[in-house]
Amino acid sequence: MAETIYKTDAGRAHPLGATVSDEGTNFAIFSQNATGVQLLLFDEHDDPEPVQIIGFDPAVNKTFHFWHVFVKGLKPGMHYGYRVFGPWEPHNGHRFNPKKILIDPYAKGNTNNLWDRVRACDEADNLETSMRSTVIDHRGYDWEGDKPPRRPMSESVIYEMHVAGFTKDPSSGVKNPGTFKGIIEKIPYLKELGVTAVELLPVFEFDETETLRVHDGKVLTNYWGYSTLSFFAPEADYCVSPEEGSQLIEFRDMVKALHKDGIEVILDVVFNHSNEGNHQGPTINFKGLDNSIYYYLVNGDKKYYMDYSGCGNTINCNHPIVDKMIVECLEYWVREMHVDGFRFDEGSVLTRDQNGSPMEYPPVIWNIELSETLMDANVIAEAWDAAGLYQIGYFPGYRWAEWNGKYRDTIRRFVKGDPGILGDVAERIAGSSDLYQSRGHLPVNSINFVCCHDGFTLNDLVSYNEKHNWANGEGNNDGINENLSWNCGVEGPTDNPGIESLRDRQVKNFAAILFVSQGVPMITMGDEVRRTQGGNNNAYCQDNPVAWMNWGDVEKNKGVYRFFSRLIRFRRRHPTLHRARFFTGAMNERGLKDVEWHGPALYSPGWSDPNGRTLSFTLAGAGAESDIHVMMNMHWEPISFEIPPIKGHKWFRFADTSLPSPQDAMDSDFAAPVSGSNYIVNDRSVVILVSGK
Repeated sequence: MAETIYKTDAGRAHPLGATVSDEGTNFAIFSQNATGVQLLLFDEHDDPEPVQIIGFDPAVNKTFHFWHVFVKGLKPGMHYGYRVFGPWEPHNGHRFNPKKILIDPYAKGNTNNLWDRVRACDEADNLETSMRSTVIDHRGYDWEGDKPPRRPMSESVIYEMHVAGFTKDPSSGVKNPGTFKGIIEKIPYLKELGVTAVELLPVFEFDETETLRVHDGKVLTNYWGYSTLSFFAPEADYCVSPEEGSQLIEFRDMVKALHKDGIEVILDVVFNHSNEGNHQGPTINFKGLDNSIYYYLVNGDKKYYMDYSGCGNTINCNHPIVDKMIVECLEYWVREMHVDGFRFDEGSVLTRDQNGSPMEYPPVIWNIELSETLMDANVIAEAWDAAGLYQIGYFPGYRWAEWNGKYRDTIRRFVKGDPGILGDVAERIAGSSDLYQSRGHLPVNSINFVCCHDGFTLNDLVSYNEKHNWANGEGNNDGINENLSWNCGVEGPTDNPGIESLRDRQVKNFAAILFVSQGVPMITMGDEVRRTQGGNNNAYCQDNPVAWMNWGDVEKNKGVYRFFSRLIRFRRRHPTLHRARFFTGAMNERGLKDVEWHGPALYSPGWSDPNGRTLSFTLAGAGAESDIHVMMNMHWEPISFEIPPIKGHKWFRFADTSLPSPQDAMDSDFAAPVSGSNYIVNDRSVVILVSGK
């Protein structure tokens, strides 16, 4: 038995987790069905034995279902874990096993230097190979007056990135590759690109050591991180000195630095499942704390887990205790870490009730929606899950934005040349009012994207007809089969200059359409420089150059980068491209409707043309704001488009994706005047005109 070093008293039931004060540290956890709890304290993260074991007396250290103790004089830097006692009755949903050391669900940091995942799955004691939580004091950080930018959602341009993948390649040249500190070094790049927010793939603690399989001699691991094990703790592998409890400092330093340059931080969060997997998975925290509370279990035999997530288990999000944890977690990241918003992976799981059925008013969704702490935070749902629940256009709540998968699919089809979908294209460009307006939603409820981490990169979308996922070791059976892609005539890399030029143009076409669409645009890491994954559309396990940013592409494809940068700035300086409300048909003083649809001929959009591959539209600027006219020709031949006349103004060409850089996007709105009443739009290209005097 470890000796007594620290004295204790009863402690408090709230807040949950390890809470540091000047007098010591309060520890509190929830377990409804446990019969006993022990707190193990370690001086160092890799100590084989605890320096003290504190047993919780149910008569003193338990309030209803909350177990708690105050450890006098215990300071930050200590490490700890729990043994939790209770029935081992898997068929009834109970998996208490005091042989397993549990980390704290509310821990602000963990270390896994000793961690052995296999040992966490067997029946033996795993003290010597367990994870350890770290006592961290979140008070006292110098924010230097930092305040979130709080940019209106309508003005956002989101850049989705993987923290490690952004700088891990040696070509990045950063001092601390693959870390939060590495991102700080690349802020000038993001600022020059013009994005207003970074959306970080999961940064909550996950098991980056988890070996999924070995393929061709390569160990494939959980690279993306969509399998959380600790929701309040930054991923230790993204930190330089996690064993010293630096996780909060290093994450906050990154946020503070991004905010100084006006860039918001959005976190991709995974509350739909945990890293504990199915009935054969490891015991890390929830399973050993109270399995029947934290997970959906199969009725009739609760040994097994309901799997709405496709990842082995599903978190019981609308149980009051789990709801409490999720909301408190989000509030913590906003209040203490200054995060600006969240994107919820498989967000539809959060709408399911105790039986797994979708709810009209899911408590956790509405508690997030109505939290005063979260009132200025952007909340974005991936409005579907792996069990077939698809809620694009009707995700619960008012201010929840949605990843608009219908936008992605429609614009992909249009740019690759599918005919007869002009009405759908117009709906998506106009903000998807058909999906959102009837429910009182706004254009900002639509997150518009063509590519994201999950699927082809933009370069691969125009370079491959088929997925090439052989390196994942799943026989090329993983990843979606229908990518709505077109390889421009050759599968994969080519030295053919004509095909390369066409691919450049197609990439620019996607960018041009994205940035003139109502809603909130999102691009993914490296698409602005044609980053490739070699046709792999599911690089979740590729912690290697396949999924890393190759910074050599910045110079190689500097013309594409320049085009993206100019288009982003064009969008940001023209409010008519990011309206707060849907179009109404109102006219400006020059007699132009807020939006008018055309084809090559004015006022003739060809909605019913089964062969239609051309569309144009005019946006009326309010007051002195410029009008904008966009012409899109996805046919394989040049077509003459009529240009609408405007009173007292003339048109200037801002962008033409068929032209070489730098003529493809001008530095100034008014550098290239357009004469005449027609414009020849070359094959497979987009032209953007802007009005001026």
